[in-house]
Amino acid sequence: MRAEIYLRRGKEESLLRRHPWIFSGAIERVKSEGELREGEIVDVFTRSGDFIARGHYQIGSIAVRVLTFEEQELIDQQWWNKRIAIAYDVRRALDLTDNEQTTCYRLVHGEGDSLPGLVIDIYGTTAVVQCHSVGMYLSRMAIADALREVYGDRLTAIYDKSSQTVPFKAGLNAVDGYLWGHAASKSNIVEENGEKFLVNWEEGQKTGFFLDQRRNRELVRHYAKGRTVLNTFCYTGGFSVYAASGGAVEVCSVDASERAVHLADENMRLNFGEEYPHEAVAADAVEYLKHIGGKYDLIILDPPAFAKHHKVLGNALQGYKRINARALSQIKSGGILFTFSCSQAVSKELFRTTVFSAAAIAGRKVRILHQLTQPADHPINIYHPEGEYLKGLVLYVE
Repeated sequence: MRAEIYLRRGKEESLLRRHPWIFSGAIERVKSEGELREGEIVDVFTRSGDFIARGHYQIGSIAVRVLTFEEQELIDQQWWNKRIAIAYDVRRALDLTDNEQTTCYRLVHGEGDSLPGLVIDIYGTTAVVQCHSVGMYLSRMAIADALREVYGDRLTAIYDKSSQTVPFKAGLNAVDGYLWGHAASKSNIVEENGEKFLVNWEEGQKTGFFLDQRRNRELVRHYAKGRTVLNTFCYTGGFSVYAASGGAVEVCSVDASERAVHLADENMRLNFGEEYPHEAVAADAVEYLKHIGGKYDLIILDPPAFAKHHKVLGNALQGYKRINARALSQIKSGGILFTFSCSQAVSKELFRTTVFSAAAIAGRKVRILHQLTQPADHPINIYHPEGEYLKGLVLYVE
């Protein structure tokens, strides 16, 4: 018998609007034959006993991540095959699945693809799976089977990189490794809009590359001609490569990680050889911004999430204000600033207000040229606005 969860009176309203999370405070009682285990599939009912959703149970403030609102849908292998096939069809519509110029993209984006707690990125012929919930982790072999069903011989490997993303207290002892097949080497070359990148999904951050900036990197390429570019929090140099491709006269890549700046240097050499004027600096980007003078007329600020939850929102906003004020005060007249926040807790409005405050502190005249977000292969479930995590502004500074 599947465990049943009954909600408090009135707590079904968000679910009737198809929001995919059920919070622990909404639960009135649990009906289960034994102890309810984290990751188990549960049925959710209103207080009066009407079926409302089915999903993965988890311990924490989000108690259930909804997989379906349809009572007749069983979460079996056929269901996984269907969900992965639909996700694939979306990417095919985006011209990503058979694109020789772009061989890496996001196939599954959690709630945005009605698979909360699951991320799958495609790098050439390898799929990298990252589970953010116990339920998804326990389902990883069914997910791998669904990937093989949908992709056939176009996949040669499926790598699970969930050890750092599954809940620590669940005691899963997750170890990263191949669920099926094996990649030829740890570092593989993929293309994005015709630019080449070395990706190491086994040892790199996230799944190996920040795929969510693909469209925004294109915009940097558009603005880079003739400019001197500073790329802070550069990771493996995605924005740096695009800037050079767009005709930047010089690029400096800064990251606190020596490994990251080494990879950025490698990616620059991969695309432009040894002669291109690229400087790779291992330094704290916030400190580095204090001493740049008026050298740069295109600056990219793409920091990691300063706020992973609302409890530290105030500190995060101060952090965004500080780095933007530093960049805005020192960028050359006529310069372009690309500034981003990937903190889900920071709304578009809050981020824009924070950058406004930074501009006032810097005392510069600033125009907004573009308001940026994540690309279409990181879709936002219309019932789950929290999924719109990436915010960006392109500013012209007099």
